[in-house]
Parts: sequence; C-alpha cells; structure tokens
Amino acid sequence: MAADLDALVREVDERLDAGADPGRAEHGEGYHATSMRIRGVPTPVLRSIAGDLARRLKMEADITIELASRLVGSGGFDERTLGYILLSRHRAARTSLDGDRIEALGEGMDNWASVDAYCSLVAGPAWLAGRLEDARVKRWARSPDRWWRRAALVSTTALNKKRALGGRGDAARTLALCERLAADRDDMVEKAVSWALRTLAARDPSAVRGFLDVHEEVLAARVLREVRHKLETGRKNPRRA
Repeated sequence: MAADLDALVREVDERLDAGADPGRAEHGEGYHATSMRIRGVPTPVLRSIAGDLARRLKMEADITIELASRLVGSGGFDERTLGYILLSRHRAARTSLDGDRIEALGEGMDNWASVDAYCSLVAGPAWLAGRLEDARVKRWARSPDRWWRRAALVSTTALNKKRALGGRGDAARTLALCERLAADRDDMVEKAVSWALRTLAARDPSAVRGFLDVHEEVLAARVLREVRHKLETGRKNPRRA
C-alpha cells in the first residue's frame, strides 16, 4: 500500500518539533538570515529523520519526491534542508529528477545555507550525473537573483570532489562559470567564486593558477588571496566559502 503523504507530512512536523532547539534557531537567524521559519533542528537529527524516511519509502520514488517538494515549499528552513537530505538518501527518487524538478526544488532560496545544501545534495550531484543540463546552470549564472548566481558556482563543487570524474575534476565547466562571475561583487557570489576555484585547485591546480593569472585584474582581492592560499598550502582558508 502506498504511503499516506499527508500522514508523512504530519509525522515529519511532529519530529521536527521534538528536535527543535530555540537557542540554535536564534543563532541561525543571525548566521544565515532568512525569511523562512527556523526551528533550529540539529543536522544529525535531520539526517536521522531523512535516513528513516528513505528506508521506509525505498520503493516509492514518486511519494518521496512529492514529500521532499512539500517540505521544500513549506516555508520552513529545517523542512527545506530535510527535503534535500531525503533526496540525497533516496537513490530511486534522486535519479528520477529531471532538470525542471531540480530547479523547482531551488525556488524560494534566500540564504547561503539553503543554497549550499541544495547544490551539495541535489543540483550538483545531478549535474555531475548528467541529469541537469549545462545550459540551465549557465542560465542561473546570468540570473538577477544573487542566490541563483551563487547556486551556479556552488554546483561546480560536486564536479570537483575527489572521486568526481575519476578524480580529474572538471576545469572547463567550472572555469567558464567563474569567468562569467569573476567581476560580480555581491558578497555571496564572491565567496562562491573562491569556493569553486579552491575546490578545483585540489584536482587541477595548474588550471586554477592559469585562471588567476589571466583574470587577476578582475577577480576580487579576497578571491585571489584565498585561492592562492589554497594553492600554496593545500589548506582551505579558515573563512567560510
């Protein structure tokens, strides 16, 4: 028998309420300012709930996608994060998503934490697997919305993780987006350019050095400083991307 979606939503709401931490919620309101409701549920609790749901819904990809979509669209920060984690844990649901559904799951993002979770757990892996079109990510990079521009850049980190593409990374797609946004002085975009380049630097340092040389006059000083630190020491800058 198919799972009752409304019952699942009610269950999730109760479990999130039980895990809510007012102190953590107050911290989150300053750390990643958002118009979304924040309950302050710790990440390990979200992962535990997602893992349980993914096991129970193992054979129900459509229900899982619909549940994740409802969580993302609920107006809650914790619900949105849970939806992304759930999709990352459910292979059948994850591999059923097309470009339109993936993009819809990003609608309403208004803070860096949600953008980064979306890209790390949903959009980036889908792009790596060929389920998200290059043209769509390029369109994000042209968006007037700072959060979609950040999403384009953060999605490249999935292409350049240690095991991605046999460990070689993807300099071509990464650098094309970094070039597009090299002169963008929005703080959230600048930080994402740095993150994208630093992640690629671990896979293809020569490509990153060449990019810095060519675009030195355009890139923000912070980006140059942080990426050179990564190239010289192999360690990421202590400041968050």
